[in-house]
Amino acid sequence: MKKRRKSSRYHGRGRGTAGTGARKKSRGKGHKGGKGMSGSGKRGDQKKTFVNKFLHPYFGRKGKKRNRVRVKKLNVGDLEKNLSGLMKKGLVEEKSGKFIVDLKEHIILGSGDVSKKFEITALKFSASAKKKIEKAGGKAIQLKKESDKKD
Repeated sequence: MKKRRKSSRYHGRGRGTAGTGARKKSRGKGHKGGKGMSGSGKRGDQKKTFVNKFLHPYFGRKGKKRNRVRVKKLNVGDLEKNLSGLMKKGLVEEKSGKFIVDLKEHIILGSGDVSKKFEITALKFSASAKKKIEKAGGKAIQLKKESDKKD
């Protein structure tokens, strides 16, 4: 049995919609969202191709980019906890009862306890970290900044 197509029933009804509901539904244009830039939101992928091609800086962040260098931070207590692992990596050496640590890109913070003698070279030390290292009989060597060297 041959089935009659639904579109053949739409003609000659005397109405512009011909039983399809709203006029814009049967246009064959899909969900455009309107004219201009309307409908170019989160799910407006059919318009984003045009935007990216011709109106390039429309989406995304605007303004200055900050080239900020992120400095690594390390607690004094973590140094003592992970001492064997750091020695295997070659970041810590033992010389005559002192542990010499070279952490030139790190800031040393004072969380945790220290019982061993450390001689730490770092970018910066917090006041509490410096106090704890020196109390245990160690040494905190702070690197000078390039701006300090010029003076």
